[in-house]
Amino acid sequence: MQDTIQIIPVTQIKEIRSGDDLSSLISEALKKQDIALADSDILVITQKIVSKAEGRVVDLKTITPSPFAEKIGKKYTKDPRYVELILQESKRIVRMDHGVIISETYHGFICANAGIDASNIGEKNNVALLPKDPDASAKRIQEALQKESKKELGIIISDT
Repeated sequence: MQDTIQIIPVTQIKEIRSGDDLSSLISEALKKQDIALADSDILVITQKIVSKAEGRVVDLKTITPSPFAEKIGKKYTKDPRYVELILQESKRIVRMDHGVIISETYHGFICANAGIDASNIGEKNNVALLPKDPDASAKRIQEALQKESKKELGIIISDT
C-alpha cells in the first residue's frame, strides 16, 4: 500500500452527449493519456457528465412555470422555468434566501437549487439535472471499468 495520494486529471474526454457510454469514453481517455489503472484507484467523475450521458439535460424553453414558480422567480430574480424545475426535482424546500433555494432532492440530498446546474451545459437555455440514481450510475461505470481493467476500483460521482 502506498502512502501517497496522486490526483491525475483525465483530460482527453470529448463533449458528452445523451446516450454516450461513459465507461468507454473514460477508458479511451485513460489510454490516450497513457494512464494505467491500479487496484484501489478511485475515479472521481463529475455529476454533470453523468447527467449529460443519461439525458438529464433540460431545455428551459420546454418548461411551463407554475404560478408559485412565477412568484418565487419574481421575488428572487430567477427564471421561473428554472424555479419550476427546482420544485419538480425537490422533495421539500428547506430554505429560500438571497436568490438561492435550498432543497431536499428525492435522493435525500440537501443542496442549492436541487443540484440543477446551468453552467457549461452547451446551449444557453439548457440545465443539467442530477442523475436519477447516482449510486446505480456509479456502479455501472465501476463494473464496466473493472471488467476492462481487471482492477478493483472505486467510483465517486461528485458535484463539479
